[in-house]
Parts: sequence; structure tokens; C-alpha cells
Amino acid sequence: MSTPQEKFWKANFGDEYTGRNTFTPEELDAMYTDRYGISRTEMNRRFLPKPSIASVLEIGCNVGNQLSLLQSMGYANLYGIEINTDAIERAKKHTRGITIIEGSVFDIPFEDNYFDLVFTSGVLIHISPQDLPRALIEIYRVSKKFIWGFEYFAETMTPITYRGHTDRLWKNDFAKLYMKQFPSLKLIRSERYKYIRDENVDSMFLLEKK
Repeated sequence: MSTPQEKFWKANFGDEYTGRNTFTPEELDAMYTDRYGISRTEMNRRFLPKPSIASVLEIGCNVGNQLSLLQSMGYANLYGIEINTDAIERAKKHTRGITIIEGSVFDIPFEDNYFDLVFTSGVLIHISPQDLPRALIEIYRVSKKFIWGFEYFAETMTPITYRGHTDRLWKNDFAKLYMKQFPSLKLIRSERYKYIRDENVDSMFLLEKK
């Protein structure tokens, strides 16, 4: 069954988000540079061990902005799952050679250890703390080797009002939560990126399954 947060993103709010967040790789890089002083391409280069990554899954990929950027960097066998049907339809026009299907983080439609790397970018923050362990189990299950994330950061769970809505966004230390739930995970790299114009901080992390 869908959570309240999933229902929220499947409906008009999710459609509106898609409408204002469809970018080319160049536009995405420009947005990151304006926000953090570093492009998303450069962030990716710092974190991804390209020779050992043959397949990638993004959870909550929307129209495939992040996947398109990875494709422009030379990555292949790219997949995404998304719960908003409007975003999936737009993704068919926005991407080429990337597989994007309807699916939930709570029931990822792939076999165990299917992808070399599974990642989220601004998705875990929208899963309620009570439901988050279920989501992390599924992400861990379908990853063969790496789990990669880029999420809003806080030292402890911090609820945030999101565009006038409560119970829709929570900052946290998501790398720490992964490692607490799955002690076999090893932290390969972690960096925090402060916003240029305010005090907000995001965290990128790469974990490896042992």
C-alpha cells in the first residue's frame, strides 16, 4: 500500500515538481554550480569508480535528469524507477537508451544483487522515518556492490516544512542510518556541500557492500 508521502508525489504536487525540474545535463550542472559552487558532473567524478560499474539503478528518478547526466559521462545500462506516471511519460521524451519504469522503493521490481550501483538523489528525505528502514532494505537488496546517495544533511532526524507541507521532508545523516541498519556496509567516501546562499548542507556518500 502507498504511504501518505507516495500518494503526495503521485498526485498534482509530483506533476508540478516534474514540470519545474526537467533539465539537460548542461542545465543540471549549471544549477549545481550556482547552488554549491561545483557541478554535479564533478561530484560524480569524485565518487564513482567507473571501471567497476556496469549497471546502475536510480530510485525516484523522475524524468531521468541524473541518469541522463551519467549517460553523458559514459555510463551505460542505466535504469530508473519512479512512482509519478506523468514523470515517466515525460521521461520517454526526455531520455534515450535509459530504462525508466513505474516502481516503488518499498517493492523494487528487480532481483537481489541485480545492479552494481543503486542510488538516490533527494529521495530518502521524502520517506517518513518510520518507513525508511523498509526502503533501505530494498535498496540494499538489489545492490550488488555500491549504494550511493545525495541527500539533505542533518546530524539527527530533523523534520522540515516543505513548500507549506508538513510530514513530507526530513533531513538526516543517511549514510549513518544505512551503516547502522547494515553493519557490513563500508563507507568509501563522504562529502558535505554547503549552499552558497544559505546555511543548508547536503551530503554525498558512497557505501560498498562487503
